Amino acid sequence: MYDDKVTPAPDDSPDGVSRRSALRAAGAAGAGLGLGLGGTLGAAGTAAAAESNAAGQAAAAEPKRQGKTMANVPFERRSTVRVGIVGLGNRGDGMIDLYLAIPNVKVVAVCDPVKAKCEKAVAKVVKAGQPAPAVYAKGEDDYRNLCKRGDIDFVYVATPWDFHYDMCKTAMLNGKHVGVECPLAMRMDELWDLVDLSERTRRHCMQLENCCYGKNEMRVLRMAHAGLFGDLLHGAGAYNHDLRGLMFDPDYYEGPWRRLWHTRLRGDLYPNHGFGPVGNYMDVNRGDRAVSVVSVGSPALGLAEYREKHMPPGDPSWKESYIESDRTISLVQTAKGRVIRLEHDVSTPHPYSRINSLGGTLGVFEDYPPRIYLEPANTNDQWDDFGKYAAEWDHWLWKEHSNPPGGHGGMDYIMIFRLMQCMQLGLVPDFDVYDAATWTAPVPLSHLSIRGKGAPQAIPDFTRGEWKKARPGVDSKKPTG
Repeated sequence: MYDDKVTPAPDDSPDGVSRRSALRAAGAAGAGLGLGLGGTLGAAGTAAAAESNAAGQAAAAEPKRQGKTMANVPFERRSTVRVGIVGLGNRGDGMIDLYLAIPNVKVVAVCDPVKAKCEKAVAKVVKAGQPAPAVYAKGEDDYRNLCKRGDIDFVYVATPWDFHYDMCKTAMLNGKHVGVECPLAMRMDELWDLVDLSERTRRHCMQLENCCYGKNEMRVLRMAHAGLFGDLLHGAGAYNHDLRGLMFDPDYYEGPWRRLWHTRLRGDLYPNHGFGPVGNYMDVNRGDRAVSVVSVGSPALGLAEYREKHMPPGDPSWKESYIESDRTISLVQTAKGRVIRLEHDVSTPHPYSRINSLGGTLGVFEDYPPRIYLEPANTNDQWDDFGKYAAEWDHWLWKEHSNPPGGHGGMDYIMIFRLMQCMQLGLVPDFDVYDAATWTAPVPLSHLSIRGKGAPQAIPDFTRGEWKKARPGVDSKKPTG
């Protein structure tokens, strides 16, 4: 059941739900700061807005800090990083190859309830010349035993979203740094809990947001920080990816866990791929911060129509009622007044796009396809060639690894290489638990906003004031040591 299968971009290459998933879904509808994760829209506009505002204010409440900040906290230096991998579906199975490709990284343990997946992972590790890793395949809770091992420095989590919170929490409580596929968690109280736990345990809890390491994203990041866009004004990011066929494929998303989230929430289920890069451009949590979000959503028609055309009578999916908006659009406001537009659409036909745009007083960049317009070079209202900026502005990671292995155009490898480098050299990670929580906050908050007819929702200051201090992030300098 550990089958995250984070969906590849186009250049990449039965139906039961676990008891844990069912309990998580049932408990999501109104527990503490997770208010609003279940239920229907059914209230009048003003009443819904009032309810949404009350829930949003509760969600934004800043609990008292229980430890010291994790901002600018370096890893402990270590010559070899020992990794435990939890979840060996499409994503975990592909990512294990990247860990094995990096010098002085050892995969010492793997975990998945499906023994065949563990056996496949063990074979990869042995083929790479490392000792066979320990296997944890005794049910959905065996990851707890992996986390108890004394010979693991970092736990990588690539499982369905339902498990992310518990697995991150367990890893940190057992003294491990942890990196998780997005989103970090599905409820606001869980996000705060992970922030507090990271601070108490002094362990890093990171959202492994690969899109922050895309070649275009890193080039734009450096250009923005150098002032080529002038004063930044607006940006946009998205996860617009037609997943209808995959979500109804019984062999792709086990459970089918991803489709079932469309029966639970109305908001942006997957904001991280868009929010992370644009947040980096604007130094969110490093001189600026996201303060509020307003979301609207279209009707939920796409999955039901696809089912009508493609699924046979009697298929278990016919018992499902979809409430997730086919297209969710959110506007995030920052403390400096900048605007970030986020979109999410995985249930209608359209080409793949993460939008990935940035605008300022001197011009604008837009991706898919990449194009740019900057003064004073451009004055004729015609898009310019973004490629001409590569030689000067590509990040050192892409210059050093010009043809990286792995999926998503190589950004997966760049991300893992950099993370392992930070751990080996004892550097501050490029992003931390505050970034993970901020990039994920639109999941519950967009749902509340849509329920409240577009009512604004406050985004908490997970840094508790640390955002006011400028500090490095993904726009890193090449280490000299």
